[in-house]
Amino acid sequence: MWYLCVFYHRLLDYRRPEVESLAQLFSQEEEIEHGAEPSFSSSVVEWRLPDKHHMDSPFHFVSLPSEDIARKIAKRSLLVKGMYELWGQGTDYSELENAVREYPDERKLPYLTPESTFKITVDTFGKVISFEEQTQLIKSLTYIPFMGKVNLKNPEHKFFLIETDDYGSNNGLPPVTHKSVFFGREIGSADRKLVPTYQLKSRKYLGPTAMDAEMAFLMANQGLAREGKLVYDPFVGTGSVLIAAAHYGAVTMGADIDIRVVRDGRGPNCNVWTNFDQYNLPKPVGLLRADNNLPPWRPGLKEIFDAIICDPPYGVRAGGRKSGGRKLLNGKVDPYTVPDAKRVDHIPSTAPYSLTECVHDLLDLSAKMLKIGGRLVFFFPILREEAEKTELPKHSCFELVSESEQILSYRYSRVLLTMVKVRVYTEEIEEKAREMHREFRENHVKWLEEGNLHTGVFESLEGADCKIDRDSKPKYRGKYV
Repeated sequence: MWYLCVFYHRLLDYRRPEVESLAQLFSQEEEIEHGAEPSFSSSVVEWRLPDKHHMDSPFHFVSLPSEDIARKIAKRSLLVKGMYELWGQGTDYSELENAVREYPDERKLPYLTPESTFKITVDTFGKVISFEEQTQLIKSLTYIPFMGKVNLKNPEHKFFLIETDDYGSNNGLPPVTHKSVFFGREIGSADRKLVPTYQLKSRKYLGPTAMDAEMAFLMANQGLAREGKLVYDPFVGTGSVLIAAAHYGAVTMGADIDIRVVRDGRGPNCNVWTNFDQYNLPKPVGLLRADNNLPPWRPGLKEIFDAIICDPPYGVRAGGRKSGGRKLLNGKVDPYTVPDAKRVDHIPSTAPYSLTECVHDLLDLSAKMLKIGGRLVFFFPILREEAEKTELPKHSCFELVSESEQILSYRYSRVLLTMVKVRVYTEEIEEKAREMHREFRENHVKWLEEGNLHTGVFESLEGADCKIDRDSKPKYRGKYV
């Protein structure tokens, strides 16, 4: 059935992918409840735009398998403001009246009974109307035979009258060339209390690259985090991504190369574990001091994680590190074993870790350790002036589900890549990974220079050949959303 999906006007690239992921998540839950094998296809959702609406408009029509799934999506989504059964739409109120009258009575009458309670809300986008105008608009709906009682605090049924203005492109918002009016029954609405509850400024333990709470929850939704799923973050830091996954009931596990982060934090009352205590969330089953370049998993261990969700280091605020140290990587010293007496307080030496090698290792780890149908969700940075020729990471075991760009500055942005594992990790793939691993080790300096994002972001604009298309992504009211 088709529904009117109204989005918040923010993170525009992330809106549809989030709904599609949640639709798949809840469709899988229904299939499991009915004893069927869960499907990993994302084809349960179809989209279309209202007439004369821009792609960045908050109004989209979406086809979903059931009303129950639509309600669950609206409740869990971060970017869906509301999901509605559309009773009518038009370019003015006379067209709206005709559309509502033509809507089948068998769909309307169950919600208009004398024993029911209801509430009508007037909402707008791109304009403001007074309380008196709202009252007049509600009174004009006399052609709808409401027989129940009005209950403004806790109604059984909520109806929305939503209006946009024909402001063209002069409002600093997505252009609308014709006025639109929608009327429908609310199926579900978002709970935005989640974001202030988990906001970073109130969190006990933070690092310089802690993931924003809203983005962490979006990543968890893309990774299909839910009860019974095992979610792993190989760059756990202070645990922002795992906190979001744990909120949705997933079992979590993380690793980081910096033992001071995962073991010590800032003391017994300020560390990754206390972040989970702060929100009364189940603690991770384990936090490892581990190197993404040399994973700690025993040989033969495969396909144990349902999702790997992470934000790899890409060298703008913090660069990637791997085990070994410069002297060891350059062959100036031989590999050594840490004496037992020094193991408790030993901090292993590390060396710079190129973005290219880091992403290669992440894809190889995920191809081996994810179950079939499991998802890999991670950020990949791009210089905006080179965006058209930048090739996004690929792997033969994965299919790309979605890519969503977030512009961070004039110079660079990051793309959230969501991939699903569709093929088994074979010996041939493993051998190719070993060969690439040797290439990275033998040409360490060359790969550090390849794709040096820090230089591209911070080099002086004077004399630089910058060819960034300022209109490649529109700004709304002076900013990217």
